[in-house]
Amino acid sequence: MTTDTAAPITQTKPTRRPHAWPWAALAGIVAAAALLAVAEMFAALVARSASPVLAVGSFIVDIVPRPLKELAITLFGESDKIALLVGVGLGAAVAAAVAGVLEYRFRFVGAVLLLIGGVLATAAILTRAGAGALAWLPPVLGTVAGIVVLVFAVERLKHWMDAARAGDLETAGVDRRRFLVFTGVTALGAVVVGVGSRIWNATTASVAAARDALRLPAPRTTVTVPDGANWEIPGLSPIITPNSDFYRVDTALTVPNVDPTTWRLQIDGMVDTPIELSFDDLVGRGLDEYGVTLTCVSNEVGGNLVGNAIWTGVPIRDILRMAGPQADADMVLSESVDGYTASTPLSALVDDNLDAIFAVAMNGEPLPFEHGFPVRMVVPGLYGYVSATKWVTKLTVTRFDKDEAYWTPRGYSAEAPIKMSSRVDTPKIGSPVTAGAVTIAGMAWAQPVGVQKVEVSIDNGEWQETQLSTPINDQSWVQWKFDWTAEAGTHYIAVRATDKQGNLQIQDQAPIAPDGSSGWQRTLVTVTS
Repeated sequence: MTTDTAAPITQTKPTRRPHAWPWAALAGIVAAAALLAVAEMFAALVARSASPVLAVGSFIVDIVPRPLKELAITLFGESDKIALLVGVGLGAAVAAAVAGVLEYRFRFVGAVLLLIGGVLATAAILTRAGAGALAWLPPVLGTVAGIVVLVFAVERLKHWMDAARAGDLETAGVDRRRFLVFTGVTALGAVVVGVGSRIWNATTASVAAARDALRLPAPRTTVTVPDGANWEIPGLSPIITPNSDFYRVDTALTVPNVDPTTWRLQIDGMVDTPIELSFDDLVGRGLDEYGVTLTCVSNEVGGNLVGNAIWTGVPIRDILRMAGPQADADMVLSESVDGYTASTPLSALVDDNLDAIFAVAMNGEPLPFEHGFPVRMVVPGLYGYVSATKWVTKLTVTRFDKDEAYWTPRGYSAEAPIKMSSRVDTPKIGSPVTAGAVTIAGMAWAQPVGVQKVEVSIDNGEWQETQLSTPINDQSWVQWKFDWTAEAGTHYIAVRATDKQGNLQIQDQAPIAPDGSSGWQRTLVTVTS
């Protein structure tokens, strides 16, 4: 008797092949990180303004259509630049991931995409105002580093994938570790070098010590806030806006750091004598205080992009007269250290009855960095985009028909007087009040003539005059209040102002472009029993 014995059947579990594209995308992102890190390192060494992220971000700020700028300010407020930088970073990460995948599929295609990105970043840097002779070096060296990292990482990835597909698990494991170690170490190094360089760049460029050590001459004249100018009503804005609460809207992604010892103001163009002043030259002419309300053209009806401060500075008319503007000039193009420009009517800067100044202090201290240290312009009665240039370094006397400023080709008017406005600060929408005695209060401004009266209408009823606080001057806003006996329910409160020339605030609604919003604010208030 024979017994047949069958050979045992061995089942092998198929080896799961890894997907290449996520790792290729990772390689692209790490390569982009290396590009930025090397660029930031060399920017810190040879050209502080040559940061690819900031240059590209600034370029985007310049080319974004006006409606999108307005939407960004509306959605993000003073965080609009942070949102932009986050958006630029996410966009760069996605593009880098795509470059990594393409490099894996098609040799050197991803490297070419990275090269194109580096060229665009270099162009953005070189076209920015103040680009130095070596500004090209950081992005070029960064691009070279990024391409090298991408090609090398993808080659390691291909070795890993080829071994895995061939079933050589031992070799695949070794190549996998090599790829992960290389990308991990490179990514960590990029973070350390990039972040460290940016911090070092900002630290070495900082003039905080110079600002802290700055001792300005005492002003020859001061502004006194009169009794009755400031009512401390909950929810009502103070008559003087603290520096920390003052709105900030500008095109600078990072706050310029300007050393007052090296700062210079140039005045040229259609003048008899071009001049250049140092900071000491400017403040040495004597300082005076001025109470002036500033308003951003992006301020919606009832908005908060407006503030009032006590500014210390020198009249611009005195400096312009040193240069001697020519008779046919009608505009001054002011320029910031970061290349931003504003067009201001020459008449507003030389008017003896309008105190347009070069401000060096704000509410009793040197200008905060984000508000223009060491010198900015403050011009009563004009929206900031045509007058309030921060970090100002140059005035060019010219004509409106010859030159235009930053915002003019972007859909805003070349000249923009501030429109008289009023707003309700309290009660606020969404904050119910209890029936009975309620104080309605808010702010109103009418530069340069001042506010004569403010009226409120409740539920489309007759207009009733409010009580005004004692004005500081006609260039500053005023508070107003109205005692209301509120009944339970929902009510609409409307407000309007009249200036000292008898002009009524514009009722018709208008958007912020091209020359500022208008309309009477009408707010809904809920009264509980």
